[in-house]
Amino acid sequence: MSKQADKSTNTVWHRATVTRQRREQKNAHKSAVLWFTGLSGSGKSTLAHAVEEQLHQNGLNTFVLDGDNVRHGLCSDLGFSDKDRKENIRRISETAKLLLEAGVITLTAFISPFKAERAIARSLMPHGDFIEIHCFCPLQVCEQRDVKGLYKKARQGEIKDFTGISSPYEEPENPELKIDTHQLNLEQSVQQVISLLRDRNILSIQE
Repeated sequence: MSKQADKSTNTVWHRATVTRQRREQKNAHKSAVLWFTGLSGSGKSTLAHAVEEQLHQNGLNTFVLDGDNVRHGLCSDLGFSDKDRKENIRRISETAKLLLEAGVITLTAFISPFKAERAIARSLMPHGDFIEIHCFCPLQVCEQRDVKGLYKKARQGEIKDFTGISSPYEEPENPELKIDTHQLNLEQSVQQVISLLRDRNILSIQE
């Protein structure tokens, strides 16, 4: 029998007495996963952290899983091949699921370029708890911004498998929210997210 089979047959899920519902009641708000996706330079991390700041100031329990930060720890062993990108998103998805159960509003900021992996992430969450937010910004604008100087390196061939240049980005077809980050300022973008959360009755357990 393989080691993988041993792991699958010798572990049993333990049901906690402190449930997600009890945690949400204590927090006085629902938990959710806000999945920000878009090209490098589209404003995902900036928007996710700005939304978290506003939610935190209003007393809500939040946590941002940021692409660069996660690759310094949880996913530090991964590169940027298609295979490693898929594994990166798998790990993030499972982590987000745990935080969802913990009663936290989790904001993930990852390029997450492939539809299939985003669909898997969605499938892990109860219906309605995965909120896909497409930070749309044309490639040309992202390149003009080139905040980290990555597009220049990718164009020069110094970075392989770079999304939008040498690796594809598959845009969401039906995201819960699409924000034109090249047209709206940060405050306007934040308010679009907050409005969506209010519409979905996430910000208060009493709503």
